Amino acid sequence: MGKPTGFMEISRAERHYAAPGERIQHYREFTLTPSDAEMAQQGARCMDCGIPFCHNGCPVNNIIPDWNEMVHRGDWRRALDILHSTNNFPEFTGRICPAPCEAACTLNLNDQPVTIKSIECAIIDIGWEMGWIIPQIPVQRSGKRVAVIGSGPAGLACAQQLARAGHDIVLYEKNDRIGGLLRYGIPDFKMEKHLIDRRIAQMQAEGVRFRPNSHIGKNIPVQKILAEFDAVVLTVGSEKPRDLEAIGRSEYEGVHFAMDFLRQQNKRVAGDTIAEDVAISAKGKHVVVIGGGDTGSDCIGTSIRQGAASVVQIEILPKPPEKENKLLTWPNWPNKLRTSSSQEEGCQRHWSVNTKSLSGKDGKVTHLNAVQVEWKQEGGQWKMSEVPDSNFTLDADLVLLAMGFVHPVHEGLLEQLGVERDGRGQIKANDKQYRTSVDKIFAAGDGRRGQSLVVWAIREGRQAARAVDEFLMGSSDLPR
Repeated sequence: MGKPTGFMEISRAERHYAAPGERIQHYREFTLTPSDAEMAQQGARCMDCGIPFCHNGCPVNNIIPDWNEMVHRGDWRRALDILHSTNNFPEFTGRICPAPCEAACTLNLNDQPVTIKSIECAIIDIGWEMGWIIPQIPVQRSGKRVAVIGSGPAGLACAQQLARAGHDIVLYEKNDRIGGLLRYGIPDFKMEKHLIDRRIAQMQAEGVRFRPNSHIGKNIPVQKILAEFDAVVLTVGSEKPRDLEAIGRSEYEGVHFAMDFLRQQNKRVAGDTIAEDVAISAKGKHVVVIGGGDTGSDCIGTSIRQGAASVVQIEILPKPPEKENKLLTWPNWPNKLRTSSSQEEGCQRHWSVNTKSLSGKDGKVTHLNAVQVEWKQEGGQWKMSEVPDSNFTLDADLVLLAMGFVHPVHEGLLEQLGVERDGRGQIKANDKQYRTSVDKIFAAGDGRRGQSLVVWAIREGRQAARAVDEFLMGSSDLPR
């Protein structure tokens, strides 16, 4: 512990962003890079707790106090080695993870947690800048072949770990580019895609072969995969969106799932042209985003950049408290009011709102009709009821459904494989062996766990890789 009194002498320094008026003019990242000296100071704030709750708060169990100490000392190379020992892609988590580690930090008891996420991002960015991140090519090859289906963070982590163990890995992706929702679900202003591309280059040098435009169960037969590989890992994500049950949902144009909207804009940024007859644009429109989570926030930032006339976000759940009761919640992730950078850029937010119907003119949506609701506990369960005489109407030329995902897509691959699913429709496999009900088929990530965070996907991919390695070789040196 380099500075025992650091947490008393140095205040927490939040991330700084370019001004909203400047950043909404483009789709690039807008976080202002702190200096090495600033990060060294923030690293010095770490208390090196006897029980580091940040370890448990982090799904990949990052060894946070150790790399905080290295940053404080200026030993960035050692900090990078420690960071990479638990996380394959810190440049992803350092940008888009909500940082449950910071919520678990002991210093969060007085609202001054260590800036763990910023330090993590600084470490990995310096590592790339200095050329320290190179392919880790295995000395020996096992002769075993593994197919990983789905190239999101779980698939990428699993493939990289298995390649480093010496197996022959082919990573299949149904879309035209590698990255899953990292590529097409997260806007470039939150994470630019060259970050994925350089990892792909590293993994290719390590022996991973990437196969985009490969939709297993559609343009590539399932039986071909089963016949050619010793193991198959399903990292297909949770892509079945929750739909809106409201009058007029299917009657009017202008109602779209959030991912269809976000995917198109990411393709535009990548240089693709979207055909006029299928293009979704917020330009000049009154936009209503249904859903208060990260995806809804991404829709807000994208709509503002496209030139929306107005943006309103509605959420069916009640408004969270401004401040959590830490004696009840710490070190767990608390339910509290959070405002994203996109929400700061300009939108109205409404809570406890249920959509009743959509109305329109000439086949196009023009209004969303809603009602206020209240939540009460009855018999240990929360029940929703409408507030009398609280109906209201919002202008809505574009309605974006960002209400989450219910389970992986069942049609095609999963049905043809015949893997068992649990009561929620997820692929049934535990978090120890990650094996499905079908021999030599494994599952990890959102398709197994349910809709979750990028950092959970990386954890599951890493752990599934170890399980596959044990299955193929009888034992494994890969970390869990």
